[in-house]
Amino acid sequence: MSENKEKILAISDLDITFKTTAGPVHAIRGINIDLYKGETVAIVGESGCGKSTLCKMILRLHNPDMGDIVMDGKSYADKKSYDPKQFKLDVQPIFQNPYESFSARKTVDTYLYNTALRLGIAKNRAEADKVVDEALKSVGMSLAVVKGKYATQFSGGELQRVSIARALITRPKLIIADEPVAAIDASMKMNIVNLFKNLKEKYGISFIYITHDLSTAYYVSDYIATLYRGSLIEYGTSREIMD
Repeated sequence: MSENKEKILAISDLDITFKTTAGPVHAIRGINIDLYKGETVAIVGESGCGKSTLCKMILRLHNPDMGDIVMDGKSYADKKSYDPKQFKLDVQPIFQNPYESFSARKTVDTYLYNTALRLGIAKNRAEADKVVDEALKSVGMSLAVVKGKYATQFSGGELQRVSIARALITRPKLIIADEPVAAIDASMKMNIVNLFKNLKEKYGISFIYITHDLSTAYYVSDYIATLYRGSLIEYGTSREIMD
């Protein structure tokens, strides 16, 4: 595909089966996907097709039964080369419902400060102020607007932007967005989708955009991978797939 670009992620012959009370469920079947720097691959398909399972495998929450994932040249199978802190710096998730990402008992800026300080992005509170404010401004907000407020004081779209700012604090190479606009009202959906496009172009971040919404998948992605019952049935440029 993009031979002159830096390959960020290579998914090869990925396969996983889960044991359930109703019997084994073959959730992912022999999937192959490549992702390059500054590109977005949309993973689309109906509910239960394996989109979120694939997302969790890339996030190291599930280990494959067969196949491999290589991130930035390092195989997931090579446990000795795995650095949990570096992985959190390089790969950041954004989930469907932003209200589930923040406790109602803590102010949202607490999460932003924790990300900056615990992962060593900032050495002290003063540095963290600058890092957090810069991340928030990149999504059209600011520390002055967010500081001291709780999740319930924001709309779904505003809180999702805070989630994205939190992910940006580490300056990740890859953001995995799992149905990031599904819980947001229609008027805010395009704001979030446009934000992803701008971040990709400005910072060269690669995205895996998981959705069942073909219109936003076409708009935001360079490539579309269609899953059906755990299998990859279509994979190509957004235009090729939609045509």
